[in-house]
Amino acid sequence: MSVEFIYPEFEVIRNENRCIGCRVCERQCANEVHCYDEEHQCMKSDESKCVNCQRCVSLCPTRALKIVKSDCTLRENANWSNDTIKEIYKQANSAGVLLSSMGNPKPFPVYWDKILINASQVTNPPIDPLREPMETRVYLGKKPSRVTRLANGELSCELPPQIELSMPVMFSAMSYGSISYNAHKSLALAATELGILYNTGEGGLHEDFYCYGENTIVQVASGRFGVHEDYLNAGAAIEIKMGQGAKPGIGGHLPGAKIVGDVSKTRMIPEGSDAISPAPHHDIYSIEDLRQLVFSLKEATEYKKPVIVKVAAVHNIAAIASGIARSGADIIAIDGFRGGTGAAPTRIRDNVGIPIELALAAVDQRLRDEGIRNQVSLVVVGSIRSASDVIKAIALGADACYVATAALLALGCHLCRTCQTGKCNWGIATQRPELVKRLNPEIGSERLINLMSAWRHEIKELMGGMGINSVEALRGNRLMLRGIGLTEKELEILGISHAGE
Repeated sequence: MSVEFIYPEFEVIRNENRCIGCRVCERQCANEVHCYDEEHQCMKSDESKCVNCQRCVSLCPTRALKIVKSDCTLRENANWSNDTIKEIYKQANSAGVLLSSMGNPKPFPVYWDKILINASQVTNPPIDPLREPMETRVYLGKKPSRVTRLANGELSCELPPQIELSMPVMFSAMSYGSISYNAHKSLALAATELGILYNTGEGGLHEDFYCYGENTIVQVASGRFGVHEDYLNAGAAIEIKMGQGAKPGIGGHLPGAKIVGDVSKTRMIPEGSDAISPAPHHDIYSIEDLRQLVFSLKEATEYKKPVIVKVAAVHNIAAIASGIARSGADIIAIDGFRGGTGAAPTRIRDNVGIPIELALAAVDQRLRDEGIRNQVSLVVVGSIRSASDVIKAIALGADACYVATAALLALGCHLCRTCQTGKCNWGIATQRPELVKRLNPEIGSERLINLMSAWRHEIKELMGGMGINSVEALRGNRLMLRGIGLTEKELEILGISHAGE
């Protein structure tokens, strides 16, 4: 047996004077950290299993518990950090690829935090959103490049298929299997109530959720899991997933342990078998091939559904987006390198891709330069954390934003980054029935509705302060943004001036 070199990352601190031995922590911990010692009549903890999900802390009736980060560290070394050394120990012990959940945690620049929003003063007064109308509604899809009239002189109001959103935010792709039935239901209920859309991810659509079709985006990924004619026609739009921000250039993998019951039926694969999506679509090796799939999906849905193409933000994203805009797609979704995931190879998650802010600005400018910006709508995703991030994204050129991690946080996620184990103590990233039932979809949807309602109010406040009364008037209006602490090159790519100019 190999030596275990890694000291537990977290310590469980139990106040014996407060602990009443109720064993709630033992029952609530799917990682089996807590147990009752019959001999000594007390609770004990195996800290090596703790992932700091905070479930035991939250539910302890006497506040007898807290989880703290261990201060036991390896000798300091500027080149060989503690994390790097521990990862080597893990691979030397297992011979396996390191997997991680959620988004990139590395200290790369967060450009949203280096961009400031302009506000109106004296000559261009702000707008009071409480007393004056503010339009947060948006339409996603192809738009005409100019106004046209019919033979009788009337305006032509005919448009290609559009997605109507009450606000410029949607719930991003999270597949049934990677997250639970109750988590999906929470998203579906909230999207319906809010007048926005949620995305099925690449796991198909559970038969119980077909009734939410008008607020659903159905995804077609390389594995084609759960894809059939009724599925394609069930949603309001279809998304072709070419890549995602957390793992550009590779496919997907849902472990067989999560392919159980309705997940197996929905994905149309045997129980217990790994759901592996290849890195490429094996019928797409060029823009022409992508165009073929776009129009195949449009044919299958009688040209009634807009088609989205989702790609990861990579170094030549502007050129890629230009090609996608010419493929017949109606919407391009771009996923930045901080995008979340249930599981991704750690090396790829932390080292591949580029920030969504730079990708968005580059794509919007390229499409404008080529005169084809109105041929597609742009949706961005990859760590959209607040209403101000949404406003900044729209001013940089986005039509709307996807949110995923923020939605999971609203449902109770504590970012413990162990989604791949299937032991989510909050009932979100798990298929274990005793854990799934911990998330009440009615309560979950209410929390999501509260979050998005708060964001919508803040979006109105921010636009009002800018003297702008509609999302459409803000789109691509980079004059309303200023950078702070950015290099000349960064400012050039973002297309904004420095604060003070």
